[in-house]
Amino acid sequence: MSNLRIGWIGLGKMGIPMAKNLIEKGFSLVVYNRTKEKSAELVELGAKLADSVAELSAEVNIVISMISDDDALKSTALGDAGVLQNAKPGTIFIDMSTVSPKASAEVAEKADEYDIPYLRAPVSGSTVVAAAALLTIFASGPRKAYETSTPLFEVMGKALFHVGEGEEARYLKLTLNMMVGTTAAMVGEALVFGEKGGMDWNQMIEIIDASVVASPLVNYKTEALKQRDFAPAFTASQMGKDFDLALDTARQNDTPIPLTSQIRQNWSAMKAQGMGEQYFFAYVTLLEKLAGIEQ
Repeated sequence: MSNLRIGWIGLGKMGIPMAKNLIEKGFSLVVYNRTKEKSAELVELGAKLADSVAELSAEVNIVISMISDDDALKSTALGDAGVLQNAKPGTIFIDMSTVSPKASAEVAEKADEYDIPYLRAPVSGSTVVAAAALLTIFASGPRKAYETSTPLFEVMGKALFHVGEGEEARYLKLTLNMMVGTTAAMVGEALVFGEKGGMDWNQMIEIIDASVVASPLVNYKTEALKQRDFAPAFTASQMGKDFDLALDTARQNDTPIPLTSQIRQNWSAMKAQGMGEQYFFAYVTLLEKLAGIEQ
């Protein structure tokens, strides 16, 4: 692995700490981001800055992308200036973004034509978890490419899984985000119900966290809820985007997901109330407004 050059595309909230962990473990990185200023920290640590996706792809053995959505994946991977047409045959392409199975399958079809092993490897965890290299990483795609890439995943995460040869990882990522978003909605409704009944806010949260309905996620959010700290690690708008991906995929597969559909409306309501860039657990504050509770 020490002889490999890694290309990293996408230096957002998650991409920067993940790429930084690779550099700090001695991997040689070439990086690209549409906003070049975001690459400054990694360049200072020794990364080389590429001027384009095409330039980066031609220089490296493994390309990793951590980008925003379906359109970003397709523009990064496909076309004359994309990864697949400019990478050398055999170069492994790993996309760690949250995108739809449909868009991912389009990339997979083209990757086969170019003899580029393609791994779908989304992650579970926040920016704090990414910085601490404690992500859960689940990949689907060619097993041999996964095994080759495992040393990279071990630098970024603590729990690694190969979940299939196709789009399984895409479905799993959307499954997890559906459950996380639904948990935020459930907790929000319950807290507002108890608040309306006169419960002490902090005590109510402590009791929930000590009860049978507690979970690692609820426990992780306990202090943030007590402090009403809704700093945007992952926003309501982003959660709405992921719910849309799940709903579109379910519609294509004729899979009923009525709770997801209903909760999706309130991500839109948060955006309409100017709350779209708040942390998605601020869902509770939307319901407080609807219940006439002033803070």
